[in-house]
Amino acid sequence: MTRRNNFDVLRLLAATAVIFSHAIFLSTGRLDSEPLMRLTGGQTNLGVIGVFVFFVISGYLVTQSWEQTGSLPRYLAKRALRIYPGLAGCILVLTFGLGPLVSSLAPADYVSAYGTWDFLIANLLVNTDHNSLPGVWFTGGAIGDIVNGPLWSLPVEMVMYLLVAGLGSLRLLRLWVFALLVAIGMVCLWFDTATYFEFIGSVGWMLAFFVTGMVLYKLRDRGIFAGRLALLALAGLVLSAPLGAVILLFPLFGGYLVLYLALHPALPVIPAARFGDLSYGLYIYGWPVEQTLLYLRPGLAWPALFAIALPVSAAVAFLSWHLVEKRAMTWKPRGPLPSLAPARA
Repeated sequence: MTRRNNFDVLRLLAATAVIFSHAIFLSTGRLDSEPLMRLTGGQTNLGVIGVFVFFVISGYLVTQSWEQTGSLPRYLAKRALRIYPGLAGCILVLTFGLGPLVSSLAPADYVSAYGTWDFLIANLLVNTDHNSLPGVWFTGGAIGDIVNGPLWSLPVEMVMYLLVAGLGSLRLLRLWVFALLVAIGMVCLWFDTATYFEFIGSVGWMLAFFVTGMVLYKLRDRGIFAGRLALLALAGLVLSAPLGAVILLFPLFGGYLVLYLALHPALPVIPAARFGDLSYGLYIYGWPVEQTLLYLRPGLAWPALFAIALPVSAAVAFLSWHLVEKRAMTWKPRGPLPSLAPARA
């Protein structure tokens, strides 16, 4: 894939949007004052949109990864090396670095507590529902003990990787299959399955966003990224707010705009990865950084929290990229591709 694209800057903006929304939520315990919540009449916020952007981009790039890799074991290895080492490093830092500093327990009691090892093992196994550590309360609010809220999306993302692998292995990376999956995903959005079907509901809730990226990957050489279509998508996205359908229609209109901005050749390319691919690190470290700042400065107003948390999170993401993620990616399998032809649309 040509590096002439804006995926890096869009992912950075998405991660920044997540940190911004969480600054308001963690500082005030509410999101009704968040700008996009006001603009959409309470339908969604910038943090949620940031997650949608990640999934749309991931659907495009992961489908490309499958077709360029051509081997199930190599594909799975590449996907695991991209997402898991950074996650494992984060869990270890939280368990043995941040946890003992914040916990009300004595260090020996903290290390020997069941909850410490439950958090560690469960999250290393990507069971992110285990999200508290013994004696760790950052603030006195209802979410004051949540160590890393955004991790919920990572097991969902991994399921999407397996979806691509399954469809690719069955030669079903076809537009009619994608259309069916988008329809299923939109039904899940309509019924808001994430609120009552737990993990499976979250997978269904995010399905349409990821598969939209898959669709646009398959259509990439058919002149799909055109200015007139982008204007129609923008109009549809704007009109979705008064219709009360921002989330429902974002896979169709927002997903298209995300990839248009990433790939249209007439748009200038912003070198956002000059210091490394920091978006993943920003995403997984932003929440614990903000919680820690609130622990150190109780009552910190959200503008100050965001202003401090963003550069601190970027510094931690820089270390995560250069010490863990980038090194892990040197283990990605290389060599000539096996003869596994990609499915046609």
